[in-house]
Amino acid sequence: MKYWILSLAFLVGCAGAPKTETPAPVETYALPTTLDEALASPFRTPVNKERDSFRHPKETLDFFGLQPNMTVIEISPSGGWYTEILASYLATQGRYIAAATPVSVYPGGRKFQETVGARPELKDKITVTDFAPPTQVAIAEAGSADMVLTFRNVHNWMSADAAQAAFDSFFKALKPGGILGVVEHRENAKKKEDPKAKNGYVTEKQVIRLAQKAGFKLVNKSEINANPKDTKDHPQGVWNLPPSYRDGDKDRAKYAAIGESDRMTLKFVKPAAAKKK
Repeated sequence: MKYWILSLAFLVGCAGAPKTETPAPVETYALPTTLDEALASPFRTPVNKERDSFRHPKETLDFFGLQPNMTVIEISPSGGWYTEILASYLATQGRYIAAATPVSVYPGGRKFQETVGARPELKDKITVTDFAPPTQVAIAEAGSADMVLTFRNVHNWMSADAAQAAFDSFFKALKPGGILGVVEHRENAKKKEDPKAKNGYVTEKQVIRLAQKAGFKLVNKSEINANPKDTKDHPQGVWNLPPSYRDGDKDRAKYAAIGESDRMTLKFVKPAAAKKK
């Protein structure tokens, strides 16, 4: 009996340890040097590229004055639609900072790290800071950023009574002369303002008021992201529209025909002589 056990052990030893497969090498890509290259780059997922006709990233970023050598803070990137563009475009000459919602506050607040943030070319090029106003607002060193960008977030801060704290933090992070770019779902100007923005829409007047109270000066407005088809009277608010389709297949064709929401696109500046806050 002992002899049989020893023989079996000998045979197993001769067979050697189980072979482990060598993981397939991760394909890497050259970093873009122009905004056009960033928009067309393989860092972007196909489903995100399909939304360009609604979100107009080239026109929007050109309007804000984005340059490749800037330090840019994107506020609440969540799934990373703009992260795919900004992180790769800024990776060579500039700096990209994602002021992201902590997972403890919102589980999907850092989803971008699972996709673009995991790319070997970019994972060391992305700085992540915590942003959960009104308490966590230290998004960067004071006076260090050239540009702060926020896309479709203001209504969330309004619902949490944190909008002014958010805008104050942007002002603090920017250098004098720095730019704040805001894209937000636009409420009808004549409609009574909802301080909680429950339907997801905010008036331009309210956004301008928040920015100016923080110390910003309005530089320009653009209709790049306007959508006159959006009636803004949907039962589930802006979330009835694509890409959310909150009601599923109910009236889906109708909402698809409207497209994404009507949006304001506002450019603010922190005055060169601005006092520190």
